[in-house]
Amino acid sequence: MKVVRIAAIVLSALLTMPAVAVGSSTASAASAPYVPCPAVKPAVPPPAAPSPPPVGPADLAVGGETLATPGLAIPAGASMAPSVTATSWVVADLDSGAVLGGCGPHEHRTPASVQKMLLAAALMPQLDPAQMVEVTRADLQDLDPASSLMGVVEGGRYSVESLWLGLLLKSGNDAANVLARVGGGTAGRQGGVQAMNDEAHRLGANQTHAATPSGLDGPGQYTSAYDLALIARATYARADFRRYIATRVAEIPAGPGTPGFSVTHDNTLLDHYPGTLGGKTGFTDLARQTYVGVAERNGRRLAVTLLGAETAPLGSLGEAAALLDWGFALPTDASVGRLVTPDEKKHDRPVAEVRGERHGQAGAAPSFSWAAILGLGTAVILAALLLAAQWRQRATRRAANP
Repeated sequence: MKVVRIAAIVLSALLTMPAVAVGSSTASAASAPYVPCPAVKPAVPPPAAPSPPPVGPADLAVGGETLATPGLAIPAGASMAPSVTATSWVVADLDSGAVLGGCGPHEHRTPASVQKMLLAAALMPQLDPAQMVEVTRADLQDLDPASSLMGVVEGGRYSVESLWLGLLLKSGNDAANVLARVGGGTAGRQGGVQAMNDEAHRLGANQTHAATPSGLDGPGQYTSAYDLALIARATYARADFRRYIATRVAEIPAGPGTPGFSVTHDNTLLDHYPGTLGGKTGFTDLARQTYVGVAERNGRRLAVTLLGAETAPLGSLGEAAALLDWGFALPTDASVGRLVTPDEKKHDRPVAEVRGERHGQAGAAPSFSWAAILGLGTAVILAALLLAAQWRQRATRRAANP
């Protein structure tokens, strides 16, 4: 009976031990302390906007737990990042995939025309640049003439390459509609939007959802500074995209009944920030100014992505230049996280219980580690064997002493 009591004590201890998450070495992984982003107060307050949806703990920790913050993430010992009006930003090394720093890197934000980068990532591999496409009335009928347009006309025929140039240099919403329709196949423009969302999922851009091909505001349309860095890495891996995005002026040939015209790149950093390889601007009243750009210095290619910037004092281009200067000044091994790659499995993403004013805490559902489960199973088996042995011993004694 003494042995059985010992087994019962072991069993009781295992049942009352603290619960540990399966696959974790500790009960929870706390995020880094919240540090506010260095910010410049806009001279004119931006218009009120709906609150973006919260980000789940698993998605917050993609790329590293240091990135799981609505505040600032920079390497230990690094100089303070510049103060900007952008509400979220990321600086990352396109080649190594290291994230050098960020402000609210996974926070949902409205993209504006930087969403066109996702259109390029999704459809550029599928479309023949020499294919001639005829513009339809439906491609143009829902566009504000005052919005950013390439300048195509109904019935005009343009090569896919010309449309890419109009999309990336002039931020042509008309070009975006045509490309999405052609790339969407039988599903038309909506098929192109679906291809964008499929590509975002493939890249691991979990905070990104496209509702329009152009980035014009649409229901539930969001992205994040981190996701835009993933999208930039995918697009800049293509030689044709790099050639298009670095073009200053492109000549669009005339066609039957349509005049030729030229499009000029609206990213002035190409000629004013040394090493700029190209970039994409964006603006809507809801998104404010947005930007994705890449520059190279001493063989090092850095991408900067920013969302929610204001026109003054620097504007999105000036803030991008300041963030790039800060990034290039960091050591080459500086990092607060990494850009995930498409071949990483979803269940391999790090999961952390995150503390933060805006996201709350992850639910503390009790669970057992495998070690606890095995220990519990061992104790149960041991107790059962001891009880069986005790029962057999008593039966033997009764048989010997009837």
